[in-house]
Amino acid sequence: MKLFRRVGTSLLVLLTIIFTVYQPASGHRTQPVEIYHHAWELVRDNYYDANFNGRDWLSLEHKYDGDIRSIPDAYRSIKLMLETLNDPYTRFLDPRAFQDENDAIDSHVVGIGINLQQSKDHQHLIVTRTIKDGPAENAGMQAGDEIVAIDGLKAIGMNPEQAAEHIRGKVDTPVELAIKHGDLNKTLNITRKEISIHAVTAKLLDSGVGYIQLSTFIASDASREFRKALQVLANADGIVIDVRDNPGGLLSNALEISDMLLENGAIVSTISRHGKHTDVSSGDPLTRKPIAVLVDEDSASASEILASALQDNGRGVIVGTRTYGKGLVQEINRLPSGAAVHITVSRYLTPGGSDINKVGVVPDITVSDKTDQMKVAVAYLREKVATLKSEETNRLSLASY
Repeated sequence: MKLFRRVGTSLLVLLTIIFTVYQPASGHRTQPVEIYHHAWELVRDNYYDANFNGRDWLSLEHKYDGDIRSIPDAYRSIKLMLETLNDPYTRFLDPRAFQDENDAIDSHVVGIGINLQQSKDHQHLIVTRTIKDGPAENAGMQAGDEIVAIDGLKAIGMNPEQAAEHIRGKVDTPVELAIKHGDLNKTLNITRKEISIHAVTAKLLDSGVGYIQLSTFIASDASREFRKALQVLANADGIVIDVRDNPGGLLSNALEISDMLLENGAIVSTISRHGKHTDVSSGDPLTRKPIAVLVDEDSASASEILASALQDNGRGVIVGTRTYGKGLVQEINRLPSGAAVHITVSRYLTPGGSDINKVGVVPDITVSDKTDQMKVAVAYLREKVATLKSEETNRLSLASY
């Protein structure tokens, strides 16, 4: 199973989850130092850069042996080891964080229902989205809010993952957030709830154009929801696909959704130490209606794969602003004791061969204002539909003649 995830300063990661289970000898109890060595071996064997970003990886094999006496010691040492790579995407997940990740895939999480990103100066936590009717939205939180403290703990300098460790908790327990929005400061007491994640919303606009908002690729049901949305909008003249503020999700969803729309061509290529692999569309799309994709600077990973697949194959027009630019691939490998490590294993290229890492996907039509982005996308589709109808009328007239 393959996964994209947002980490760090809005760092959005394409991930492959591999549940590698450590098998000690019968009757053997896993020792803390063995957990560390297992993580070290996984990086040694799978990291995409054979030079390990210039780090002497062999020197780290036994560096912390004398410091590891307990499982928490092993976890701390793994974190230190991974930090030496200077790769924010290769990182450690404790058992709780790993379970949270799997809960998100299963479309059920316990929390307050927000998406966070860190500002470019790494100092501020910004809410980019609230889940509709979730605890945060119902408490008055909105996109653009800055979280400055969590239960009295200052959030300045925290990344989203660190913040999540303090915000998450048991169902029906409270969390106090100090919020800043512009010049307004307020404190919100929010009760954590179990939240069902719905990846897709769809509706038919008055213009006759269908609108599909794809907010995440992480839920395992995202592709199924998208398929259903296409069925609901079967009579629409064209389709707007909105992946603005979408940090990514399961690669399998990105591939399946792209395949539902593409008439031919490649979807994405990945390049690792072991070679190159290209995923190609089946050529049997569920719709051939004109498509416009809305993107912004927070559209990343799976969103960029979908957008570039449609763009490079001439299947849809991209409207909005340059996307985030995340083109590295990670695996999540489970460790003994239920923890896991994310390991960068490859990079990916668009169908046209572009490496978008730290570059992003450039829209066909650049529009900064979000309201205008929607208007431009709909106007483009209306014009495209009119042109197609005119061409069809001319073909019929020639055939009749």
